Amino acid sequence: MTALEGEPATLDPARTALVLVDLMDRITALPLAPRSGEQVVAVARELADTFRAAGATVVLVRVERPGVPAQPPGSELVAGLAAEDDLIVVKRTIGGFHRTGLHELLAERGIGTLVFGGIATNLGVESTARAAADLGYELLFAEDAMAALTEDEHRAAVALNFPRLGTVVTASAIGFG
Repeated sequence: MTALEGEPATLDPARTALVLVDLMDRITALPLAPRSGEQVVAVARELADTFRAAGATVVLVRVERPGVPAQPPGSELVAGLAAEDDLIVVKRTIGGFHRTGLHELLAERGIGTLVFGGIATNLGVESTARAAADLGYELLFAEDAMAALTEDEHRAAVALNFPRLGTVVTASAIGFG
């Protein structure tokens, strides 16, 4: 369901987590669409601050290349994005659930709803969201907290795929009741 113009999403902070995927310097610096990495990070920061203020869980997922002696420059999360109590998950595949312990971390906290943002919309975000849907989570997608390598890839994920998995909203429509 697409609710970009619909009712605000009022969430339970004890059962909801924000999942931000691959907000790392080397990825946010790529030429992205329909917005820049800098714009995605700005919206993601606001969302993370809203979640933290409500006492909700914030999960930051970053990718590492497997089987290499050192990660490329810019492989850490964007400076200042993570806070002390955030969960940081390192993935080695496109999605954030495969062999990362993310599902177990969320289950321990009683999380049943996930709100997604990150880069790339149709790759890391979508892959993580598909696994989350398979695991039974309720999903929301903060469309303005995402970007892809092309606008067409972003729009296809947001308009065609995400509505089949959950609800597409803007970050400003997300709040806690």
